[in-house]
Amino acid sequence: MAALTTLILLLCAAKDVMPSSPHWKPTWPSYRVPVILPQSTFNLDKPQFDAEARLEVASPCGPECHKSSPLPTYEEVKNYLSYETLYANGSLTETEVGIYILSSGGDESRGKSRTKRQIYGYDSRFSIFGKDFLLNYPFSTSVKLSTGCTGTLVAEKHVLTAAHCIHDGKSYVKGAQKLRVGFLKPRGKNGSKGANITSSAMPEKMKFQWIRVKRTHVPKGWIKGNANDIGMDYDYALLELKKPHKRKFMKIGVSPPARHLPGGRIHFSGYDNDRPGNLVYRFCDVKDETYDLLYQQCDAQPGASGSGVYVRMWKRQNHKWERKIIGIFSGHQWVDMNGTPQDFNVAVRITPLKYAQICYWIKGNYLDCREG
Repeated sequence: MAALTTLILLLCAAKDVMPSSPHWKPTWPSYRVPVILPQSTFNLDKPQFDAEARLEVASPCGPECHKSSPLPTYEEVKNYLSYETLYANGSLTETEVGIYILSSGGDESRGKSRTKRQIYGYDSRFSIFGKDFLLNYPFSTSVKLSTGCTGTLVAEKHVLTAAHCIHDGKSYVKGAQKLRVGFLKPRGKNGSKGANITSSAMPEKMKFQWIRVKRTHVPKGWIKGNANDIGMDYDYALLELKKPHKRKFMKIGVSPPARHLPGGRIHFSGYDNDRPGNLVYRFCDVKDETYDLLYQQCDAQPGASGSGVYVRMWKRQNHKWERKIIGIFSGHQWVDMNGTPQDFNVAVRITPLKYAQICYWIKGNYLDCREG
């Protein structure tokens, strides 16, 4: 069983070898992911929706703590990847899953929250203005949740975000039953949709158009009663909208090791609370990583949590550059670095197992989720 557990957590390493040519392009690795399928679904009591929405999370376990933690057993992994589904009418179900290994690979690398600033030195964030940017890819994939967080369009009707924006680890937050997703649209001078009021001195005003959420998936690994301190490894959720959003979306992908990222950097855009109504873009270097998390110091504020962390790499099969979501921005943390407290912003990596789960939530067919 130990060997099987190691396979599940460390399988699916990239087939591609990093070439030494000076003309090398950062290329999306080819992964063969496991299969995650529902085994049984049963009804749960209707939630109370009494938790306050959290815009950041806290954990005393830093990179070294995570790296030294024992691998979970096969049964524990199945429990963490089981999930709850919340429906718009308030009903709730739990689904248990099975994990199947159809291919194997090699190896891949496996404090208290600060309440105010998440800015490191000079504030390097960029507010995005003007519909020519806001309504175009990739910025147009960023959406705002009615609970205060950010999400990213990952399919025609699906939004990826952080689990803590929906559930505090013990209960669903207020507003989760009537959750809405906001899309920036131009605001006309007289309130008319799409009217052009821009000038060289004044950015065009924007407004949010809202779409209700039909159902929400949250992994049981986030529920603190099941995963305890490792809950933040599973701080992600998928929302299904009641109707298609009709925008270009960004696909998800398995997170490569940080050393394979272009320049070692990640990018994300979100609706930071200190810049209300503005979409804020940033990029920064990854400072450390575990199998499930990326530690970085991208400038961010509460409200940006739930943003999709993405990179742009060469897609060899399609002969073109492609952006993919490789993680979900979770928030700010103080972590213990060799006995000294240090603050980081943390993103949850999309591992092969998480890719298989999220992809199945989106597509409903594991055959469409075999290549990460």
